[in-house]
Amino acid sequence: MALKDISNTLGDIAQAGLLISKKFFAVSLADDRDLSPGMVSELVDRLHPSRVGVRVAEVFDETPTTTTLRLVPESGPLPPFRAGQFVNLFLEVDGIETARPYSISSPPSRTGYIDITVRKMPGGFVSTYLCESAGLGDRFELSGPWGSFYHEPLIDTDDLVFLAGGSGVTPFASMIRDAVETKKDVRMHLVYGCRVPDDIIFGEELAGLACCEDGFKMDVIVSEPDEEYSGRCGLLDAPTLLDSIGGVEGKTFYLCGPPAMYGLCEGALEELGVPPRRVRTELSGPPPDVTVVEGWPASVKAGAEVTVTVETARGAERFEAPCDEPLLNSLERNRLAIDNLCRSGECGVCRTKLVSGDVFMPSTAALRRSDARFGYIHPCMSYPLTDVVMRI
Repeated sequence: MALKDISNTLGDIAQAGLLISKKFFAVSLADDRDLSPGMVSELVDRLHPSRVGVRVAEVFDETPTTTTLRLVPESGPLPPFRAGQFVNLFLEVDGIETARPYSISSPPSRTGYIDITVRKMPGGFVSTYLCESAGLGDRFELSGPWGSFYHEPLIDTDDLVFLAGGSGVTPFASMIRDAVETKKDVRMHLVYGCRVPDDIIFGEELAGLACCEDGFKMDVIVSEPDEEYSGRCGLLDAPTLLDSIGGVEGKTFYLCGPPAMYGLCEGALEELGVPPRRVRTELSGPPPDVTVVEGWPASVKAGAEVTVTVETARGAERFEAPCDEPLLNSLERNRLAIDNLCRSGECGVCRTKLVSGDVFMPSTAALRRSDARFGYIHPCMSYPLTDVVMRI
């Protein structure tokens, strides 16, 4: 078994332990003298619900392109989570039901709300709506917390290096705030790559913590500075990282940012001799341009369209879909919503039968061998190359 698989398995075991502890806690809440059928399940569901109704209580403009939405529950408590995990936000935009995963940027200790921090992406369907139109009182649904992108003392060291790019700082904000508030015995060094100086999310707060907290350091690296910027510039390559952190021995590295950052940082860490077991990466979502991803067939041009046929219990539905868009997006655009969570090809929640046709899936999609053998795909990271037939 590969070291990454071992790490993921241990993370799953830890997550299972958390669920088991919740169940025992639920049992302890029940009165042994009056334990009605289903009571324990009801209590467990309250602690780890599949969906929670929330409303926007506050809105914070972090940068010209980034907004934080503070979400409070409509009824009952929010589910507990670990710093670094994400939730899926379910919403309707222009009559289309869709969902997007967002890392939680608030710490677990603040149990009355969950913060999600959204950066408006050029042409972004959901991010533009959340940053420009979402306001106080708006109602959404959240999934329970998911993901294993957090500090796990069983397998990680206590000397942590956070490599963030752009809005990839959001899970680190939760980890840093949590460690500071709960006085965790860890050392943290945030190396934060931004394109321009005014896009540094949580900049003042994190700089203040770096000045006041002995266990936290921060370096900001700007890739496209203006003439007046006097801070550090460049990319998160091996020389820059080594100059920032000094050495790699005994450190655990966490990566979160845009897809292009992963190749750069993973290559830099390999060059510096960091073993794979000391590198943790967060899900990065679909690539911005799948046609430049390794393995994409040169014969299929950007903008080309195919026919997608979807077999449902109500019969077959057909629509035209672009080859360079994930099938999940095309399904939602045609009001055929299916369950989904990570939108990065890893969790398998959107797993769907491909009856016929060919699709392209980037190598980052974690398709099980049994799924590949029997014709199942993850539509969130599947791009149709020919006319396809799916069954949902």
